[in-house]
Amino acid sequence: MKTLYHLALTWLILGLISGVFYREWTKLAGFEGATQLSTLHTHMLTLGVIVHLLLLALDRGFALTAHRLFSASVWVYNGGLALTVILMTVRGLVQVDGGEPPLPDAAISGMAGLGHIVLAVGLGMLFKVLGDQLRRQKSSSAAMSSSR
Repeated sequence: MKTLYHLALTWLILGLISGVFYREWTKLAGFEGATQLSTLHTHMLTLGVIVHLLLLALDRGFALTAHRLFSASVWVYNGGLALTVILMTVRGLVQVDGGEPPLPDAAISGMAGLGHIVLAVGLGMLFKVLGDQLRRQKSSSAAMSSSR
């Protein structure tokens, strides 16, 4: 459970920093168009902070951390989120700079797509864990009811 708290806190700090970075970087560059940097803040706060806080709350009721797949699912999810955010940052910096990207645009899109896929796999694993724990809890309470 402590890990979930620390992950939520880490994503909160990164999300707040990214919001300040977006505002200051675009101001410094005199940039007034649309950029991927503007969405970093909300992605990190929603997918990083809120998801981990929800998992923390769900763990209290369903003992998610007791499931053998839980830790792996959290790290797969976070890996996908980190890859997605890194590629969003790269794309946003290129948009603000207006220069040549360090990689072809298709490569950036492809790697961002991989980040989304890994994120989705992590979410799927988390739902597997939640489903298993719901079934376990239901069968446990049914067994307790029948023994009375």
